[in-house]
Order: sequence, then C-alpha cells, then structure tokens
Amino acid sequence: MSYLNPATLASLEPDSFQRAHPYPWQSIQQFIKPEGYQVLRRTLPTLQQCRRSFGRWRLYGQTSHDRFVLEWRWKPKLSQPWQEFIEELQGPIYGGLLRRLLGVKTLRLNFHWHYTPAGCSVSPHCDSPWKLGSHIFYFNDRDDWDPEWGGGTLILDDHQTRSWRSAPAFDELDTVVCAPSLGNTSLLFQRTAHSWHAVHPLRCPEGILRRVFIVEIIRGGFAPKIRHYFG
Repeated sequence: MSYLNPATLASLEPDSFQRAHPYPWQSIQQFIKPEGYQVLRRTLPTLQQCRRSFGRWRLYGQTSHDRFVLEWRWKPKLSQPWQEFIEELQGPIYGGLLRRLLGVKTLRLNFHWHYTPAGCSVSPHCDSPWKLGSHIFYFNDRDDWDPEWGGGTLILDDHQTRSWRSAPAFDELDTVVCAPSLGNTSLLFQRTAHSWHAVHPLRCPEGILRRVFIVEIIRGGFAPKIRHYFG
C-alpha cells in the first residue's frame, strides 16, 4: 500500500514555502491518502513500546519537554502499515520533495513518536543546528480529541531579536498561528536561528494522549550525538 498523496505533494511549491513568515513553514492537509491515514491511526505503536521522558535537562534554561517517546533508531517492532509508510518516506519521492522545499542537495531522516499526557507542554525553542527541519504528523482526530484541549503547534516570532540559545516564555514571543493538529494534518518547517515553536500545556483529561509522529530532517553528512535522558 502507498501512503503519500500525489495531489498534495504536487501542490507544494518551494517559493511559497520559503516566503512564509516568520520562517519557512507550511501546514499541510491530506499529505497522507485518507485511507492510509486511517490505517496508520489504527496501527500506531503502543504506549507500552515507549519510554518515559520526563524532567529531562535541556540547554539554555529551557523547561523539560515531558512525554513518552519511541525512537525508530531503537528498532521497535512496528505494524506492517508503519513499516511500509517509513519505507516510503525513505524513498526518492519524499526525499526529493524535501530537498526541493528546503533548498538542499543532501539530507538524512530520523523518525520518532511522541505521546504526551495532560499538563505537559513544549516550551518555546529553536531546534539544534544539525537539523534542517521537522515534519510533524498529527494522529488525533475529533473522535478522541477535543480542540479545546489544545495540542496545536505554535509558530512564534521573535522579530529577529533573540538568540536561539535562550529560553523565552510563551508571552515573550508573538504567536503567528497555532497550526491545526486534528485529522490528516501535518506541519513542515525549516530550522533557522529564529524558527521558534512550542505547544501550550495540554488540557486533556487524564489518560488521554496527544499523539504525533515526527520526521526529523538532518543535515546530510552530519552525525550528531543524540542523547536522551529518561526519568
């Protein structure tokens, strides 16, 4: 089964992506074929496969991004649909699209799943320089998530005034938009020295999780030492 939606891929243009304010980003509907999206939702990795990542130390005084994490590099046992989807993401069509949108010749991909419980947040931050960008796929729908609970990714603007090596509060940056996060929606953004983004503390009931799958786009030829601290 193929998962990428050819019509959506064809509609994405490098010029409009690069002109986005305050840095290159785009919220994308139906990046995955509708039938494929539903199959992937039903066959997500389980919470039991994840590791706790709470109270993790972060650079520059930023607060911990608390959640349950599953890393593809751990070689987890995945359902057949997820194996097929990741294989497709590693293919020439998706890789070629990313290279065109980001304006690079080479890149590498890593994948991980984040499941986040009530009260947790993602503090405002810019990703590390070894990242070219991220593509976040949201896997909550209206049958398991109320929009009032939050969960959207904030695109933030510092007006080119802050170092990415800092820890601003939510109210110290302007919110350009809260990207949609329900249904077959994804968010692609390019890392810059001012690509601030965040997620407000979740207001969902206990036992409910925000579920995302993230394609981590890494600079070609760069091999960072990625360390995770779990507690």
